[in-house]
Amino acid sequence: MAAALFHGLSDPSRLAILQHLSLGEHRVRDLTEHLGLAQSTVSAHLACLRDCGLVVSRPQGRASMFSLTSAPELLGVLDAAERLLASTGSAVALCPNYGIGTEGNPAPEQLRTHTGQGEGA
Repeated sequence: MAAALFHGLSDPSRLAILQHLSLGEHRVRDLTEHLGLAQSTVSAHLACLRDCGLVVSRPQGRASMFSLTSAPELLGVLDAAERLLASTGSAVALCPNYGIGTEGNPAPEQLRTHTGQGEGA
C-alpha cells in the first residue's frame, strides 16, 4: 500500500495541488489559475488524489471545494521528503530512472511547455 501511496504522490502537478490545498480549501478554478494547468488536468489529478483518499470535496453552489483529508499526516510525509531530499543532495534528481527530465518526471521547462504555459506565457 505504501507503493500505491507514493505512486499517487509521484506526479509534480499532484504535489503542487497538495501544496496549495495545504493552505486551505480550493475550487478547481482556483487551482487552475494558481498552477497554470488546464481545468481537465487539475480535475484528473484531483480525481486521482480523491481515489487515493488524500483529498475530499464538498459542494458549494455549482462548484466543489477540495481539501486535504489527513492534513497533519500528509504534511508530515511531505516535510519528511523535503528533509530527506536536503540530506541526499542532487542524487534523486540525477536518478536515471526517476530523476528530473525522465519520462513521467519532466524538467520544469518541459512541464510548462507540456501544459501550454511555456508558449507565450
